[in-house]
Amino acid sequence: MVGQTRNNLRGAASGPSHSLRSTQARRRRRATEAGEPELEEEPKEEVNRPELPLPTRRGNLPGGARSYSPRRIRKLKTQNCVPVEMVTRTDLLNGRFQFLSSFLEQLWDKAQLLQRRQVSGKGAFCIAVFVSILHWVHLITLFENDRHFSHLSALEREMTFRTEMGLYYSYFKTIVEAPSFLQGLWMIMNDRLTEYPLVINTVKRFHLYPEVIIAFCYRTFVGIMNLFGLETKTCWNVTRIEPLNEVQSCEGLGDPACFYVGVIFILNGIMMGLFFMYGAYLSGTQLGGIITVLCYFFNHGEATRVMWTPPLRESFSYPFLVLQMYILTVILRTTNNSRRHFIALCLSNVAFMLPWQFAQFILFTQIASLFPMYIVGYIEPNKFQKIIHVNLISVFLCFVFMFGNPMYLSSYYSSSLLITLVIILKRNKIQRFGVSELHFWVIQGSAWFFGTIILKFLTSKILGVSDHIRLSDLIAARILRYTDFDTLIYTCAPEFDFMEKEIIFHTLQLLAFTSLAVLIMRLKLFLTPHMCVMASLICSRRLFGWLFCRVRFMLVILSVVTIMSIQGYVNLHNQWSIIGEFNNLPQEELIQWIKYNTRPDAVFAGAMPTMASVKLSTLHPIVNHPHYEDADLRARTKIVYSAYSRKSAKEVRDKLVELHVNYYILEEAWCVVRTKPGCSMLEIWDVEDPSNSANPPLCSVLLKDARPYFTTVFQNSMYRVLKLN
Repeated sequence: MVGQTRNNLRGAASGPSHSLRSTQARRRRRATEAGEPELEEEPKEEVNRPELPLPTRRGNLPGGARSYSPRRIRKLKTQNCVPVEMVTRTDLLNGRFQFLSSFLEQLWDKAQLLQRRQVSGKGAFCIAVFVSILHWVHLITLFENDRHFSHLSALEREMTFRTEMGLYYSYFKTIVEAPSFLQGLWMIMNDRLTEYPLVINTVKRFHLYPEVIIAFCYRTFVGIMNLFGLETKTCWNVTRIEPLNEVQSCEGLGDPACFYVGVIFILNGIMMGLFFMYGAYLSGTQLGGIITVLCYFFNHGEATRVMWTPPLRESFSYPFLVLQMYILTVILRTTNNSRRHFIALCLSNVAFMLPWQFAQFILFTQIASLFPMYIVGYIEPNKFQKIIHVNLISVFLCFVFMFGNPMYLSSYYSSSLLITLVIILKRNKIQRFGVSELHFWVIQGSAWFFGTIILKFLTSKILGVSDHIRLSDLIAARILRYTDFDTLIYTCAPEFDFMEKEIIFHTLQLLAFTSLAVLIMRLKLFLTPHMCVMASLICSRRLFGWLFCRVRFMLVILSVVTIMSIQGYVNLHNQWSIIGEFNNLPQEELIQWIKYNTRPDAVFAGAMPTMASVKLSTLHPIVNHPHYEDADLRARTKIVYSAYSRKSAKEVRDKLVELHVNYYILEEAWCVVRTKPGCSMLEIWDVEDPSNSANPPLCSVLLKDARPYFTTVFQNSMYRVLKLN
């Protein structure tokens, strides 16, 4: 029920006649300054289009025009061919098999070389850099193909950041457009627009350190470029099809949206290099790292969604988890660890936790994987104790950086760390009782399990954060089949639906990730990449060295990669075939109407995804938004969503007035949309409010006639704006 995260038109890539860009949404560019001719063919007839007022920008924009040719048209090169009559069939076949044999021999030699090469050295670094660049190019290509982002106006780019993505990006925009960085930071730390009339620290509430850092980098970059008089972006007028008016589109790092997504894609490009180093180190060969990279690419759609939803928190957080697990693997494998290993582990923990509220639960599964290894003696007690100390320091640092956010102290992660430390310190005392080794394992395991749960419950009660929805609460709702309004709002969303000694740690961690992915589909972003890392072990001489001397094991590896490549190519081809262009005229009309027909302090309420766009693009105050983890916000959203219940119009109007709402945005689709049985808004409300189940749906009543408690002041094919009377 959080709404779609992508609004695009998709067309088949089989031919130009089916391309949506070439027939329906083709855009053409011309220079923003007059004086130079168009560099592309003019249409047969010119149509005067009505223009909506657009904000004007002042500055030094370069003149001139750039040639623009239709995309996705290939020019086939003529190849030199030998006449067929001059070559016999036998010679032709022999030539082909000779070429194939030569190719396989070269491939064999390269694979043998990679199998023998160790991870260290310039060669491994060069491969890591290469796969990082390759993944970066892959991401920006998919993103551009999906939305035609380079040809969108600033407003359209903002509208592509749907739901919570728009909310996060709005704070980056606030800092960028503020008179100074510190003023912008103060504005988002004393925000009155997001939950009007409350004043909240959004950095603390929404984990906005990525936006703060990127905004600082953007202002620094633009300031330096302006100091030297260098242009940072190029702007063009883009003509759109009827009934859309002409808009301005800017490219370059000087454009805030381009800079923002560019940093995200660079970060996730580097992540692929980390995956190579991770897989190569785990398997002991560079070939293992390459297999990890191939597995990731072949299962790219299941491993990440950063190319479709860049601003989400995991886009910033997950690359640091890869780094953290790589460092932890080095610590577990190395006999004598230096201090810098543990410092690096601490910093990667902090970098992973700061951007994402769910990161602590992932680290909790990591501790749950390490603790059994410690019990049975696979990890030295001193080393394990240092790992726990580092994790505790990481939690404390995040607690300080997040202005004392109590969620860091009341999580399963922090509770498990404290219980683990107590068990380590009391280990010798328990052993004095002379219990058997098996009983000793059971005692420690039981103490850790029940102690973590009890301590988590106590800290939540003491700190008053038991009413926050956590990842554990959603999993409990899945297992116990418990339903109420709040859990249904989450679990009815498609991304929360069901799906489908070192080595020991990674196996246990894989089982934990598998459980999370089965329960909540969104969390498969942990399962699939970790399976790719585990695939590198096929090249491990430690595990399969006894086979290397009996069979031509490289042949087995190449056979596996070849078979894997068949479906992998199909998966990649499906991703490359996604061709679309973002276009949401109803929402564009809504935002333009709000900007130019309402007062700047007019307060709005409506569906959570739409509210994020309203706050981002109009800067009007809103009372609810998509960040649903806070208890007070859930109560506000429940009141707002009562417009889709069976309550009376007067009751809903009175509750909205208490929230200081001036306008309500009603979406007709939300009256009838049903993602699956039991997940329409009306069905959710019938579970929550059975006393009114016999009444007619309020949404249908408001669509027919909103009076006397509301007045319809704007409507189009998707939205209706109701003014509260």
